[in-house]
Amino acid sequence: GFAAGEETIITCEKLEQGACAYAVSSTGKRCVLEKRVKRGGQEEYNCRTSEIEADKLKNWVETDDCIKSCGLERKSLGISSDTLLKPGLTRHLCSTQCYDACPNVVDLYFNLAAGEGVSLPKLCAAQEWKGRRELTADIKSSGGLLIAPGPIQAMRYMVAPASPPVPEQPPPLRRETDSFAPEPISPLPSY
Repeated sequence: GFAAGEETIITCEKLEQGACAYAVSSTGKRCVLEKRVKRGGQEEYNCRTSEIEADKLKNWVETDDCIKSCGLERKSLGISSDTLLKPGLTRHLCSTQCYDACPNVVDLYFNLAAGEGVSLPKLCAAQEWKGRRELTADIKSSGGLLIAPGPIQAMRYMVAPASPPVPEQPPPLRRETDSFAPEPISPLPSY
């Protein structure tokens, strides 16, 4: 292990704007780059800690190689599944240079896709199945439809909600009585 003080402690708020996107803090939360327009009209970029946890990763600044191989940009703002709609992004994400070598990026996009009801591994399998044909038609940013091979299934991408949808709660179970006798059934009137 590390001797005290040797390990780098990453705090999103202290990262340069060029290192913020795709970084993971020492607490395992993903860093997110935000843009604010100040009163005079100048743009100001801030890195802050999001509520999104990275899978088994901490203290991580994404490498330039992964940013390039995965078709990403250093100055990506926010974390949203909308980026999945970027033409050609799946081709980069599913490439061996990205998919096999950049677990941090793959984890992020795996979870973003899952949030939209889409499996990234299946998407990549579909990608391979198509071979070298262009895949920009796969995810159309206009209608956001994804066509999978085989029987045509259309899955609709939602625009990422501002907050996660709250699952419907089942009604609380009420115990009317403590006896196990079934409720008497009133006979139907016969006409």
